[in-house]
Amino acid sequence: MKAQGPLKGVKVIEFVGLGPAPFCAMMLSDMGAEVLRIDRPGAISLGASDVLARGRRTVALDLKSEDDQALCKDFIAKADILLEGYRPGVMERLGFGPDVAHAINPRLVYGRMTGWGQYGPLAHAAGHDLNYVALTGALAAIGPKEQPVPPLNLVGDFGGGAMYLAFGVLAALHHATATGEGQVVDAAIVDGAASLMASQYQLMALGIWNTQRQSNLLDGGAHFYRTYACKDEKHVSVGPIEPEFYALLCEKIGIDPAEYPADWSGKNWEEANPVLERIFASKTRDEWCELLEGTDACFAPVLDYEEAAEHPHMVERGVFTEIDGVRQPAPAPRFSKTPGAIQGPVQGPDEDRSEVLRAWGLSD
Repeated sequence: MKAQGPLKGVKVIEFVGLGPAPFCAMMLSDMGAEVLRIDRPGAISLGASDVLARGRRTVALDLKSEDDQALCKDFIAKADILLEGYRPGVMERLGFGPDVAHAINPRLVYGRMTGWGQYGPLAHAAGHDLNYVALTGALAAIGPKEQPVPPLNLVGDFGGGAMYLAFGVLAALHHATATGEGQVVDAAIVDGAASLMASQYQLMALGIWNTQRQSNLLDGGAHFYRTYACKDEKHVSVGPIEPEFYALLCEKIGIDPAEYPADWSGKNWEEANPVLERIFASKTRDEWCELLEGTDACFAPVLDYEEAAEHPHMVERGVFTEIDGVRQPAPAPRFSKTPGAIQGPVQGPDEDRSEVLRAWGLSD
């Protein structure tokens, strides 16, 4: 594996778990960090399909074995960042909690990813993305009037979880580089998902957002910011919230903006929505693309996973790539001087332990 990117030279230990912590580790690896996954003996590799494990090597360690405990401590001594996504107390029971790790390596950034956080009444309860997002108020804001809908696990696991873990450990690494002082980063999905709602709290403070779903500017209530079904049962999205862009959309689809204005107050939304529904249902998605795509009408087709990878804009930017026959998103964001890259395919546990030890400056 050959590292390149703005994090080249940064060493990361990832204790293998589910969801957000591996995604964070993937992001760090894509940006050039050398990430070593520590898995349990006998773990089964998912091979190339395990997209979240790309670009990193894995060693299998039995943390009840004295020899493997010693090797794990050697890795910790060399690491800049440690990532773990277990319930509070698990790493302590394994013998590698923050106190032990910082006694070995005082400058270590110790990143902890959980749903509820390291403390609080629910800290030790089981849960998943949907539960964490539900508690933050974010889930109540998503979906039709009738009931909230699960927003995949993008808002919690990855948006409010992995992204904040990555942000946190890199901020702490900046501090450690300047001072030599490591610290614990308590990244809780409830904290991150709540933080993602900052804009909605601003809009509520301004009096232009309420808690009823599909009655707000950006939640599908407005006729000028929503998706529409087309003649072929595919969908398109429109979002011209600015007057000049809305005027262009109206011109293109043949309605009078004065009759159905883009009023942010919601006064005419109930009347305008069925009008635009009938209009968009009169043509296929491709016909609407021919008329609207690439204009300032703030329009885009709603594409599925396969269609997205084939769209000319996505192809030209290289948004998706393929490794060992598996299509997947390419590293993001883009850097003008130090571009990131996927460091290599998924590797199984101990596939090249000797090379791992050499890379980490340890003897075989």
